[in-house]
Amino acid sequence: LGLLLGIFLIFKTFGTLTYAEIFSRLATVNPDTGTITAICLLLFIGAMGKSAQIPLYTWLPDAMAGPTPVSALIHAATMVTAGIYLVARCHPLYSLSPDALNVVAFIGLTTSIFAALIGLRQNDIKKVLAYSTVSQLGLMFVALGMGAYVTAMFHVTTHAFFKALLFLGAGSVIHAMGGEQDIRKMGGLRKALPITFWVFLIGSFSISGFPLLAGFFSKDEIFANTFAAGGNWWWAFAAVGGLLTAVYMSRLLFVTFFGQFRGTEAQAKHLHESPLVMTVPLMILAVLSVIGGFLNAPHILHIGPPQWMAGFLEPVVGNVNLHHGGAAHHLASSTEWTLMSISTSLAVAIILVCYYFYVVKRSVPVADEAQGRFATILSNKFYVDEIYDFLIVKPAEKLSQLLYYYADIQAIDGLVNGVGKGVRGLGAQFRKIQNGNIEYYLLAMVAGAVLLFLTLHL
Repeated sequence: LGLLLGIFLIFKTFGTLTYAEIFSRLATVNPDTGTITAICLLLFIGAMGKSAQIPLYTWLPDAMAGPTPVSALIHAATMVTAGIYLVARCHPLYSLSPDALNVVAFIGLTTSIFAALIGLRQNDIKKVLAYSTVSQLGLMFVALGMGAYVTAMFHVTTHAFFKALLFLGAGSVIHAMGGEQDIRKMGGLRKALPITFWVFLIGSFSISGFPLLAGFFSKDEIFANTFAAGGNWWWAFAAVGGLLTAVYMSRLLFVTFFGQFRGTEAQAKHLHESPLVMTVPLMILAVLSVIGGFLNAPHILHIGPPQWMAGFLEPVVGNVNLHHGGAAHHLASSTEWTLMSISTSLAVAIILVCYYFYVVKRSVPVADEAQGRFATILSNKFYVDEIYDFLIVKPAEKLSQLLYYYADIQAIDGLVNGVGKGVRGLGAQFRKIQNGNIEYYLLAMVAGAVLLFLTLHL
């Protein structure tokens, strides 16, 4: 609905829905009137629903219940990224509305941290990846809110590589486990599934920002642009959202593939590596998850084609990395190196700490039975589903029941049935005349004749 209202307002304001014509007529609209901001916010509501941002994110984790290859497509490169592209494609509009960009960045940042926290305590292998997708989409919106449109699309691209790899890798694990998705019932799978383990490790490290993998380049660009455009606090919170990724992905990797096998004997006998039809795509995606970042490697590294993706996307998003419609922001090389070193060091440190915690220290790496109150809240996803059920679903059901009884049964059915009952009652009265009594018929004829005579002569 928000997207449709935004489209209607665009047509009312510019008289066209063609991108080029809209952008050419921007000079005719005064940004101070609020029209541009209204258009941007309405379009963003549509993008929030498409790309699963707070509060419209709950459908995406539920969508992972389908077949794993479908989940890989949905989460990696199709519908969920449409909202990102919509905002990037409409960048001339957003560049004229600082308020809209602030909203985009704030919603993205909140979603990134919120979803990452939930992902920390999920035990379904696909659900962890689903909340990972929500969190990564939030980071993309942070980049958009900072005006770093190319950076956002760069992360869309690298995310497609490693997220498709991770979902298909999860499918390989589920296939070997006979349909089991609870990581607490796995463990030690790297021996039985060596190919799946190595590609899953590459995907996990890539999304965590491990140096020189695809996710490292795109996430580092997001952090750098956030620091340049938003300052220390925006960068710090964005880094928290990004670094939490390393926590839940390390937990997922180590709990699934290390330690002792915790499944049943029947599952242990069933363990085997997936066939080539499943592992070959995994290996291809693993290669892309390694080299994909060189499509837009930072200039300070002097590797790969410098900013190739920026040139590729220039016809769509222009040669801009703007914040709030201002001038392009650039960081000194020393600052970029410092930020890169901090985020990389923290990501690697988190991976090592998680390895110690889940592999070295604990024989049974998951101890959910000992979780505290906050961990319980995370396990229950902040009770968002229950809150929505209480505030929206149950009142809607109650309203529908009332409408069904009073509007449907009493009013509509009552009117229709009342007409039928009236006609039937009238027919019953006329039926009494047709009782087969000749004397009654003669009396009726005489009465009718007299009535007709009186009517004609009086």
